[in-house]
Amino acid sequence: MSSLAFLIPLALMLGGAALAALFWSLRSSQYDDLDGAAERIFLEPDDDRADAVALGLSRGRTGPQSELTVSQSVKNGPAVEKGLDP
Repeated sequence: MSSLAFLIPLALMLGGAALAALFWSLRSSQYDDLDGAAERIFLEPDDDRADAVALGLSRGRTGPQSELTVSQSVKNGPAVEKGLDP
């Protein structure tokens, strides 16, 4: 009987926390665009990002060439990008 005095308020508090989390997610528009993320893969990427990926200037690249921008790489050409003198 003494365990019920502990478990019932605990269950009510957990249920209230779950209800508060549900209302927060509804109020902050978490369920408005359910299909957008799934369909975003089919959309064309931004032009700047596509150029950077084509030139090998992605974020994960490290080293002395990581500071190159897309315009510098296009202007200098592929020989400079690979570290070769033109």
